[in-house]
Amino acid sequence: MGEELRIAPALQAVIDGRSLDPFAVLGPHRSVSGDVLRVMVPGAFAVTAVARDEPSLQTTLSPMRHTGLFVGPCAGPGPYLLRIDWGGPIQETEDPYSFGPILGELDVYLLAEGKHRDLAQCLGAHQMVVDGVPGVRFGVWAPNARRVSVVGDFNTWDGRRHQMRLRHEAGVWEIFVPRLRAGALYKYELLGPDGGMLPLKADPVAWQAEPPPATASIVADPAPFRWSDEAWCLERARRQAPDAPISIYEIHAGSWFRHPDGRPLGWSELAEQLVDYVERMGFTHVEFLPVMAHPFGGSWGYQPLSQFAPNALLGTPEEFALLIDRCHNAGIGVLLDWVPAHFPTDPHGLARFDGTPLYEHADPREGYQRDWNTLIYNLGRNEVRGFLIASALYWLERFHADGLRVDAVAAMLYRDYSRAEGEWIPNIYGGRENLESVAFLQELRRSIDARCPGAILVAEESTAWPGVTRSPDQGGLGFHYKWNMGWMHDTLNYLSLEPIHRRYHHDAMTFGLLYAYSERFILPLSHDEVVYGKRSILGRMPGDHWQRFANLRAYLGFMWSHPGKKLLFMGTEFGQESEWNHDAQPDWDLLDAPAHRGVQRLVRDLNRIYTTEPALYARDCEETGYRWVVVDDREQSVFAYLRMPGNNGAPLLAIANFTPVPRNDYRLGVPEAGKWRALLNTDAACYGGSDFNRGREARAEPAPWRDWPASLALALPPLATLILRLDEASTDRGSAQLINR
Repeated sequence: MGEELRIAPALQAVIDGRSLDPFAVLGPHRSVSGDVLRVMVPGAFAVTAVARDEPSLQTTLSPMRHTGLFVGPCAGPGPYLLRIDWGGPIQETEDPYSFGPILGELDVYLLAEGKHRDLAQCLGAHQMVVDGVPGVRFGVWAPNARRVSVVGDFNTWDGRRHQMRLRHEAGVWEIFVPRLRAGALYKYELLGPDGGMLPLKADPVAWQAEPPPATASIVADPAPFRWSDEAWCLERARRQAPDAPISIYEIHAGSWFRHPDGRPLGWSELAEQLVDYVERMGFTHVEFLPVMAHPFGGSWGYQPLSQFAPNALLGTPEEFALLIDRCHNAGIGVLLDWVPAHFPTDPHGLARFDGTPLYEHADPREGYQRDWNTLIYNLGRNEVRGFLIASALYWLERFHADGLRVDAVAAMLYRDYSRAEGEWIPNIYGGRENLESVAFLQELRRSIDARCPGAILVAEESTAWPGVTRSPDQGGLGFHYKWNMGWMHDTLNYLSLEPIHRRYHHDAMTFGLLYAYSERFILPLSHDEVVYGKRSILGRMPGDHWQRFANLRAYLGFMWSHPGKKLLFMGTEFGQESEWNHDAQPDWDLLDAPAHRGVQRLVRDLNRIYTTEPALYARDCEETGYRWVVVDDREQSVFAYLRMPGNNGAPLLAIANFTPVPRNDYRLGVPEAGKWRALLNTDAACYGGSDFNRGREARAEPAPWRDWPASLALALPPLATLILRLDEASTDRGSAQLINR
């Protein structure tokens, strides 16, 4: 008792849940009066220590008043069990405070350096066996906290029960909870640097989270998923290369399709229905709006709190893995939207995680994004960069994702993004560029190249920042592809005009070719273009019912024949009439109408032609892959151009007429005489068109036209795009040099 009195302040700190070092007090300890065991189990009626190897060796621990602390001699020199009487049920378990440090020295060193790329395996909650005892190891970074406990349904959410050990070198707290199993709910209880209690925090590195509005983390099942996508993984790099066809179907998983009662399809249901649909439509990839767990559905996932856990509303992590495996087995790549630009302020999340601005900047001029009422990651901090890079690698490695689309890159790159003068802090050179973000993105690319060969990074970057898709070694940001926001805005604005006015905006359709090869581009008609009062893509088309659909079909034909990979948001592929609503599915019943079925069939045929005709993709990123034929016919709003496959292959000729006026005998130059066979006509009757030009081929004569050695005359349908292919058997291929020059 004299010994207990001597260390009474340390005991009182444990009792009060304010100990800086609970392991120095709890568990077995040597004392001048012999070995002593201290156990903190508030609410217990009695505690007995039992020697694990000799159950007959038992000692009953004495309660210290009504503090929840039990003290007594050890049961023996070896391992022991605690037999805890909770007033009826008896719990038998090892003592968490009988285990030494769990994280290895290399783990701690890498955590301190911010270089632990396996953060998802190191921190968080993980089932493991320690000294022959199964249980769960918890680890969390909170360097400025005065105390951290793991609380959950296994300890009645009492922060006095499992107070954690601080690894000072890295600011990481850890504890091993014996006999705990997967499925347990948990959070972290922290005291801030001022000693005040913080809101309970979800685990930043949790693999699984409760479905909202619940906010706890879940100890995930560690069993590895049985993948069957080896063949896809071996082919992935080739399928995502600049000279490969990439046609992306962008979806919001929670609203793609719904049950009659309004429930969204789960991951396992999407593995059946979505995969089948995407395969039938001929898309090469599917891209998911962020699947990371997020508290507010109206953010569509762009305000994630769990950078390592899939959205639990749609199922378990294993079911999400099944969806990706099914995609791969169907030959479909999977891209995930990933958000390192900002995070929400929810009290159970990352905001002031340990009572200080840990993940975010302290100064709101750097750390607050008012456009979204969110916080901004402090990318100048090693641990924060390491946290995000580990998250990116986690989705690519654990879930076999084929790439990440990084949202809001412009917000990351500019310190004055959406800020007035005086509301931002210049960089060390006095400029507006965010040098920390640049370094982070370059480090991200290098890490992915080293660990996930063949995976790609895609940027949503809306400015003219140079070198977005150049490698870091060349001074670029390191993305593989960039969304071509300029092309999207220009062409959508043009198509929204009445055809009679398009002659005055002709350059909007040609301007994109001036910079088409400055980056590796994806042409996006994304979710952002069908919300916020913008109307659907079909809804922007002018004219009567027939003209609206004809405009859309002509636009899609123009898009698929234009340089750049393709991206289409769900619903646009069949002419969705209304804006996207994340609480409802697209209007699939519209497919009962021939006009909508025609658009869907057109997109399917465009994908088929696109993926089988190298001229449409092989030289997407090379200027030699494209040649204007008609660029200046603004009076008739006609455009014509060649797509070149290289290797002396046959070129394709695309002609778009963006007026409702048919053009008979429209003459244009071509590189060779011979037959040009029609591959696609967006005005065909099967798509809902007028079928004005039913001809399947046109013959070019060796009659020069402008700078071309041959020419042909076509009947151009109204509001339509034609794609023709040179029939090599009908030509003298001695002039092949003209085609590929």
